[in-house]
Amino acid sequence: MVTTSGPWRTDQGTGRMRLAEVLDTLADGPLPFRFTAYDGSAGGPADASVGVHLRSARGAAYLATAPGSLGMARAYVTGDLQVTGVHPGDPYPLLRLFADDLHWSTPDPRTIARVARSLGVSRLVPPPPPPQEALPDWRRALEGLRHSKRRDAEAIHHHYDVSNTFYEYVLGPSMTYTCACYPTSESTLEEAQAAKYELVFRKLGLRAGQRLLDVGCGWGGMVRHAARQGVQALGVTLSREQATWAQEAIRREGLQDLAEVRHGDYRDVAEGGFDAVSSIGLTEHIGVANYPAYFSFVRDRLRAGGRLLNHCITRPDNVHTPRVRGGFIDRYVFPDGELTGSGRIISAIQDVGGFEVRHEENLREHYAKTCRAWCTNLVEHWDACVAEVGEATAKVWGLYLAGSSLGFERNQVQLHQVLAVKLHADGRADFPLRPDWGSV
Repeated sequence: MVTTSGPWRTDQGTGRMRLAEVLDTLADGPLPFRFTAYDGSAGGPADASVGVHLRSARGAAYLATAPGSLGMARAYVTGDLQVTGVHPGDPYPLLRLFADDLHWSTPDPRTIARVARSLGVSRLVPPPPPPQEALPDWRRALEGLRHSKRRDAEAIHHHYDVSNTFYEYVLGPSMTYTCACYPTSESTLEEAQAAKYELVFRKLGLRAGQRLLDVGCGWGGMVRHAARQGVQALGVTLSREQATWAQEAIRREGLQDLAEVRHGDYRDVAEGGFDAVSSIGLTEHIGVANYPAYFSFVRDRLRAGGRLLNHCITRPDNVHTPRVRGGFIDRYVFPDGELTGSGRIISAIQDVGGFEVRHEENLREHYAKTCRAWCTNLVEHWDACVAEVGEATAKVWGLYLAGSSLGFERNQVQLHQVLAVKLHADGRADFPLRPDWGSV
């Protein structure tokens, strides 16, 4: 039911709809939340646990000119769309409500025309986006071809050089921004991140005295984990802030003789003969078209019998569809990011030649739990996070982490670890007859 009040009860002779009526017209079924708007209109249950208030004409223009996740994000981040009943650091209940109980109709042309007339011309002109938003794809092209070194560096800078202090609040002491591996449902985030690193370490068959290359190493968690066990570990990251933090952490632990994190592009690593390569959360950034070059690079850095562990987010299928750019994730979180199915990744590893895939597993539920834990940290440290990066950026992260958790729960995205070995010329793999890494 839609209501209006005060001086806004006009327009009866013009046939124009109030904003709540527009929403009610476009929704297929009753609204699962309370909606109010700056024009005095309201809809949905008055006693709903979640409320959504559209504060301004700019917010309406955001929603009208960028339907879907991008318009909602713009209005929400700027504060033009306010939400009550959920914490901004963890809007999971709102997103789940939208996913389960809010459905959209397919309006006929006459209804579309009436909605457009009701909104007015001024609301059909896109307002300037919030400063937290990355440039559109066509503007990014001015920074270079997609996945060129320059453009990749800019994309990584947008997401990872937010603030090391902010990441310490959200990620916790491990400073690990990749899927954890929970030994039990009761394990803490820190226990699960340590278990993930140990799982990777064992899958790679690493031993003291061997050499590890960790590409896209983040804040150096895998590098330091390996170094603590006597492995000579080199990490590389495009984020200057990550590299600075990681090198300081290496010095604090006294691991300088075994561990190093470089600021730079993995493609510039000239050393070879590594016993193992770990790639934890990098493949999402390199582009599907670049898989052959990427896995060839990794193969060429390994000795015969050396292993690769590729850990990355994937789609739940391998259907080749053109990537839709310009949504919330692309513009606010991972510019130029690209996902594909685990089968496509396995095929790419096999097709470069010289590799044999020996094991694969899906940690989808683990990533859902990881994102929930990060949301918990964000809520717990909300005031400090806002003071560090501003409310708008903190809201982006709450929206992103809560939405990601829901996506992993609903099998919209997955997390796969693929283990491969570089074969000797005679076909030997130096691999155990059965997996020997056990459970962690």
